[in-house]
Amino acid sequence: MRRGGDADWPVDLAGVTETVVATLGPNDRWNLAALGVHAPTEGEPATATTWGNTRTRRNFLREGGGVVQFVADPVVFADAALSVLEREDPVSDAADAWARVEAERVGADDDEGTRREHWALRPVESAVVRESPRTVDRGFCAVVEATVAASRLGVAAYDTDALRDRLRYFESVVESAGSDREREAMARVREHADGGW
Repeated sequence: MRRGGDADWPVDLAGVTETVVATLGPNDRWNLAALGVHAPTEGEPATATTWGNTRTRRNFLREGGGVVQFVADPVVFADAALSVLEREDPVSDAADAWARVEAERVGADDDEGTRREHWALRPVESAVVRESPRTVDRGFCAVVEATVAASRLGVAAYDTDALRDRLRYFESVVESAGSDREREAMARVREHADGGW
């Protein structure tokens, strides 16, 4: 495992790993949100990007970090990705592993009117909660992709009709290849989506 700040990441990161991040808000509650963590390159830390003026962005700026969690529960992921989910404790019961990270802003830019801020993430504490065999599940992957499409509804840089087509496709994948829990997660995506599809 790759060294970060004072600790290792509790899992091997590759590509973009979809996580749930908890950041402490000004109300002393932990906000859970989805966060794509880009694997570190040689000699560099893992990175992430926040889009717009989100709670995660504001809490990263104010607190300097958060708790990145590796979650395999599609309902927890969908709710974190598309709703305001706050709790007393940072680590979800659904987390298989987690890392408390320092988040350092390393850049910012604009994507067709949406402010993006780029963060270097360095773990300072981590733990593996559960070790169990993992399977590749098309339904869970479709839920993750659906949360991405749903989060872009109403954003000027994206074609709403194309996003709705993608959401219908992902819904069909969950219907044919997903579990009951993934069907529940897709129902949450539809509930949280701006205007449904």
